Amino acid sequence: MAYKSDSARGSRISGFFKLPINDRIAALRERGLLTDEDVQALTSGEHTLKAAVADRMIENVVGVLGLPFAVALNFLVNGKDYIVPLSVEEPSIVAGLSGAARTARLSGGFTAVTTDPVLIGQVQVVDFQDAQAAMASLLAHKDEIVDLANRLHPNMVARGGGARDIEAFHHTAPEDGREMVVLHLLVDTRDAMGANLVNGMCEGVAGLVEAITGGKVFLRILSNLTDRALVRASVRIPAHNLDVRGYSDAEVRDGIILASDLALVDPYRAATHNKGIMNGVDAVAIATGNDFRAIEAAAHAYAARDGKYRGLTRWSRNPSGDLVGEIDMPMKVGTVGGALETNPIVRIAHRLLGSPNATDLAGVMGAVGLAQNYAALRSLATAGIQQHHMTLHARSVASATGAPDELFDTIVEALVESGEIKIWKAREIAERLQRGAPAIVASERGERSAAHGKVIVCGEHAVVYGRSALAAPIPLAVEARVLDASEGVHLMIPNWGLDEQIRQLEDHPRGFAAILAMLLKRLDLADRPMTIQVFPHVPLAKGLGGSSAMAVAVIRALDDHYALKLSDSEVNGFAFECETAAHGTPSGVDNTVATYGEPVLYRNPGTPEFHPVAPERKIPMVIGICGRDSLTSHTVAQVRAARERQPVLYEAIFDQIESLTQSAAKAVREGALDDLGELMNLCHGSLNALQLSTPELEEMVHIARSHGAIGAKLTGGGGGGSIIALCPESSDDVVAALATGGFKALKFEIS
Repeated sequence: MAYKSDSARGSRISGFFKLPINDRIAALRERGLLTDEDVQALTSGEHTLKAAVADRMIENVVGVLGLPFAVALNFLVNGKDYIVPLSVEEPSIVAGLSGAARTARLSGGFTAVTTDPVLIGQVQVVDFQDAQAAMASLLAHKDEIVDLANRLHPNMVARGGGARDIEAFHHTAPEDGREMVVLHLLVDTRDAMGANLVNGMCEGVAGLVEAITGGKVFLRILSNLTDRALVRASVRIPAHNLDVRGYSDAEVRDGIILASDLALVDPYRAATHNKGIMNGVDAVAIATGNDFRAIEAAAHAYAARDGKYRGLTRWSRNPSGDLVGEIDMPMKVGTVGGALETNPIVRIAHRLLGSPNATDLAGVMGAVGLAQNYAALRSLATAGIQQHHMTLHARSVASATGAPDELFDTIVEALVESGEIKIWKAREIAERLQRGAPAIVASERGERSAAHGKVIVCGEHAVVYGRSALAAPIPLAVEARVLDASEGVHLMIPNWGLDEQIRQLEDHPRGFAAILAMLLKRLDLADRPMTIQVFPHVPLAKGLGGSSAMAVAVIRALDDHYALKLSDSEVNGFAFECETAAHGTPSGVDNTVATYGEPVLYRNPGTPEFHPVAPERKIPMVIGICGRDSLTSHTVAQVRAARERQPVLYEAIFDQIESLTQSAAKAVREGALDDLGELMNLCHGSLNALQLSTPELEEMVHIARSHGAIGAKLTGGGGGGSIIALCPESSDDVVAALATGGFKALKFEIS
């Protein structure tokens, strides 16, 4: 049974990654994780470190380096929810952590135990008469040494910390055999990082140490091997929660264990294994103002504590068949002083975490290290790290061009398609785009197959019950191509960062991978090695027929590459099968428009039928897109349930929509735009009566009408998604107004 947290600070925020930055900030504010001042700082840029402040932190400052500041969601550690701040430049880390934490919380999250936050200060003694006697004398004067150290820092003692104990060690220099005794001063620094404090204590007791040993003190400094401040985190993941498309639960579990075992016996693998752990740990350390270099040094030294460098985690299978992960590593962090009092973004990071003390923060960071390791091993055990990183790498390279945001996805697509994911290539592509040239030359681009998206001008939802829908195509909504490969079937969607292996149908893939596996089997192509590249130009789940367009584009690409000689009717039939697998009971209008690419009056009283609707003249339209997805299967089910409760009432509404749709088709044929606009407005009212509109859709409709649209309505399933607006004289004004309102907008013509 899934674990449910009682915390009001829940770290599960559905769809967080899809939200605009300001909406993400607002979501965190709603959960009480940010103050109004934090929100103002983050939205205005005041959270960034100023050069004048940086100049007081280190020497020779000439500027400030920026790093992305993000949050990982879903973390449940010791029964408490945490939203974890991260500062890191490498793609996939934040998504990997959030996904791993989501899996872990299904079975209760992470457990973390920490020891007292003890630092070791070292005092090196040389030129003594007898090493054993010197060590014995130091131990005999332990109380005197500890008391002196604590008198130097009474405030730390008052906070419950201070020097606790001493140890003594004898070493011999490898070159000349010179002997040395090293005193370890064990200091509990509580919530402070404590480096300066421990260094000061070592300086302060040096004279006493010389007097006790009769030798000479040389080095007096802390050690960054903080093996007295440890975190031990663990997680249990039932096998059925190890969800990877195309792989059985046992395959994923045993693959993770096998990859982990290699890191325990092979230092070459262990180095990469531990680097992955530190991807997460360092990102939290940087965000919270902690010394990530010291944490790194301690982790790697601890990994070699028995003389052989090993991985810091262990993954195994318990008697119930669950995957069990454990991490054991040094974790000396601070939550007071230093950067926390200087850098404004660090203060925000601590508030996001709920202002933890040092031991709680250490526990969270241990859980983060274990989660990051799980995410990396899970990927390695299935489709492989490099496969998932290709398009992410292209996105990282594209960002280095400094090109405008509106060119970013095009640059990513072109990089992947050219096969040269390099900075110089990204700059070349950006320069071409900025001067109006194609992103890549024809020889690099290759042949693509295309499919149309759709808007429904009138007839949404009534079409599910045998009435008509007037639909029009959005040109070139999705493109696709197929390339030969050496093995397996791979799906790449560059501007989504998607790059995955498609398993065969008997291996039970899920989502779009399952639909694609079904399609390949139906076309007798399941055993052909290939790469399917998809280039969507409209977003999915926005009521614009994106999923049908994707299916048709892929079917046509397969048809072209393998010379299947499919008719339009066969393409449409296969696309309808894909839509049925995706949405359950589709009307069939989306795949029909995607296949034929012309305005149609569509009806499915049992057998689909459609008739072209040729416009008398071009009809200029604007599409407005909001941030909330339109989930067609959900809204169709919602309307069906309402119809079952009151069939007579809903059949009357469907009849009314049918009448509007037939009149709209007539207006399109005759070029009667004023009539068409009025009919669209009336249809929107009927859809509102079906409770399909939302505040965002209503706002877009209002913006469009108030800036010159003669008709505006939601299009598609509703509940989010998109509107269309008829704009004979005002397309540019409506696009600009929607953009000012925070919505995406694009123009097209029905012709």
